[in-house]
Amino acid sequence: MEDLNIAFIPARQGSVRLKNKNILNLGGHPLIAYTINIAIKSKKFKYVFCITDSKKYQKISEHYG
Repeated sequence: MEDLNIAFIPARQGSVRLKNKNILNLGGHPLIAYTINIAIKSKKFKYVFCITDSKKYQKISEHYG
């Protein structure tokens, strides 16, 4: 039986202190893109899932992999 390594990246829309912080532009990409990219490039995970309550965050996450 093989190990099933899964990454779950939480990205909820309702940030209290900094609105929409997960999709704020940082160096030309939304903040969440860096987390997704690092998880994918690490080759540690068979699957990378972004867990969100926002359709907008979902679309951005899908775009970045």
